[in-house]
Amino acid sequence: VNLVEELSLKDKYIKNVQQIFIDFLASKQLRLTSPRKTIFNEIVMRETHTNIDELYNAVKQKDSRIGLATMYRTLKLLIQADLVREVATAGGKPFYEAVVGRSHHDHLTCEKCGSSIEFNNQQMELLQEEIAKSYGYTLTGHALYLMGLCPDCRKKKNIR
Repeated sequence: VNLVEELSLKDKYIKNVQQIFIDFLASKQLRLTSPRKTIFNEIVMRETHTNIDELYNAVKQKDSRIGLATMYRTLKLLIQADLVREVATAGGKPFYEAVVGRSHHDHLTCEKCGSSIEFNNQQMELLQEEIAKSYGYTLTGHALYLMGLCPDCRKKKNIR
């Protein structure tokens, strides 16, 4: 796939996801305003997590009139539409990530600096299925957040 084809595919993806958001907003008797579209585009184009500060700074560069309250209201709508997930962190400030078109993954988060990495471990997935089954559950989804200290923070604290 060359760069032009890749950009075309991304554009189609954005339009499809945007239509999902437009339909969701219409069901709430709301519309896709310019600020909502700017916030939507910024978070959906990211391929990893972002915290509110990073997202807000990026959005402000595109439209300085967008306020923090609009950011939070739009994020809430995107979460309700199942297009964005809020990822808890030990540091208190959550991360946000687009979920449509992304494969399942779990998170490992540093409780000191708040950095977070995504991982997928097939053994972990199988174990979760076994645990659910042992209690008579059928899994329909899950979110796994492991907390710890990243290598940099362990080094600073001189912890092995």
